[in-house]
Amino acid sequence: MIVDRQGRRFRNLRVSLTAACNYACTYCVPDGKRLVAAQDELSAESLARGVAYLIEAAGIERLRITGGEPLVSPKLDAFLHSVSTLGLQDISLTSNGQLLARKLPLLLDCGIRRLNVSLDTLNAEAFRAIARGGDLSTVLKGLEEARAAGLKIKVNMVPLRDQNLDQVLPLLDYCLERGFELRFIELMRMGHLARDGGAFSRQFVGLEELLEVIGRRHAYVQADAPVDATALRYEVPGQGYFGVIANESVPFCRTCSRLRLSSTGWLHGCLSSSNRHYVGDLFDKPRHQALPALQRLLVRALADKQELAFSGGVTVMKIIGG
Repeated sequence: MIVDRQGRRFRNLRVSLTAACNYACTYCVPDGKRLVAAQDELSAESLARGVAYLIEAAGIERLRITGGEPLVSPKLDAFLHSVSTLGLQDISLTSNGQLLARKLPLLLDCGIRRLNVSLDTLNAEAFRAIARGGDLSTVLKGLEEARAAGLKIKVNMVPLRDQNLDQVLPLLDYCLERGFELRFIELMRMGHLARDGGAFSRQFVGLEELLEVIGRRHAYVQADAPVDATALRYEVPGQGYFGVIANESVPFCRTCSRLRLSSTGWLHGCLSSSNRHYVGDLFDKPRHQALPALQRLLVRALADKQELAFSGGVTVMKIIGG
């Protein structure tokens, strides 16, 4: 087991299945262009073998499948079927929900029981302005079908001062009524927002303001959360839960257990570090050759983690899966 001086180790792996995305969200890409898959992305077989190696080399316990948008990837079927046999404690998936209804049978067949769905507004016009792709009604239909199938659903919202701040309460009410747990994610200094501090500052909405808005309608109390959780959880008694991933307001770097693997074979130990470590070539080697080299790179990736707080990074968020 690889552990740093703060007692952190990698427990949670996020695999970006593809860099391609059918959206071009304003907080992710600056120019409105959708992310497209790179020509050198690893195959489903290689990525699944990499997950197996990382389970053994790092002690990975939980896997989240991300993108880009993982549901657009032709690798999804083969990858899901492979990793579902690896004995992980939990496999979940993050999606924008646009293809959710279509892919739901596959997800259920492969044992996916938890979903995070990005949804920044219930206003169709604002949805088009933020996502710059997709259709709101299709996402809502997918969420209802996933709910009916018994999946545990969290909805991710990025509050933006000039675009969807008026949607904080409508989205919370929508989620509470359906048993979804809404997660407000503070805007992150990633990609173009790391380079343009003015744009970040104009749009940022922090924990204190979010709780003040919510408190106008709902009484809430803080709830328990796992020690390495990224979100502060709150309960609206008798109705449900919501959370705030307050990476700026209440940093959680001291307990971070996340490791990210890009679709092109790069390990990222920290979103706030420009360091990355290429492991794609190791996934095609026999286990006895791959594991020692992989463990050496994992030591370096763990050392990339911030000690106190997230300070920003120039990498486009969805290339490494959020």
